[in-house]
Amino acid sequence: MTDTPRENVQSYPRPPALEPVPQRIRIMLGGQWVAESTRALRVLETHHAPTYYLPSDDVSAMLQPAAGTSFCEWKGNARYFDVIVGETTAKRAAWAYDNPTERFAPLAGYLAFYAGLIDEAWVGDMKVIPQPGDFYGGWVTPNLEGQIKGAPGTRHW
Repeated sequence: MTDTPRENVQSYPRPPALEPVPQRIRIMLGGQWVAESTRALRVLETHHAPTYYLPSDDVSAMLQPAAGTSFCEWKGNARYFDVIVGETTAKRAAWAYDNPTERFAPLAGYLAFYAGLIDEAWVGDMKVIPQPGDFYGGWVTPNLEGQIKGAPGTRHW
């Protein structure tokens, strides 16, 4: 595995915390590395796998605005993007908060990606699996413990 410490998602705070990520973050789509960053941030919230945000300067894929928005009580209004590399398009696979709330202001100019809509995502040497369900965008890594929200019947914990 890795030397990354074990983390229990039940010990993450509410309201959520924002912190820098010490590991390198990489994202693959269409057989190509389309994002790589050592400047990522992550949001930690009780019962959630962390959500990773990368500076847009560290993303080489083309981003095309996609229909629809969503609202997070903590971060504000999000907009979505199709992620395109070569002939591969991942529909609504990324999102951003252009004008996040004051608490999450550092997320302006950063993008998050749904792990289930891209080929691969890595946190350091840990391969990511998507947070259960299709609503949340957390990245599940082998160092996580506890019950992660998102599977049927867990959305309103």
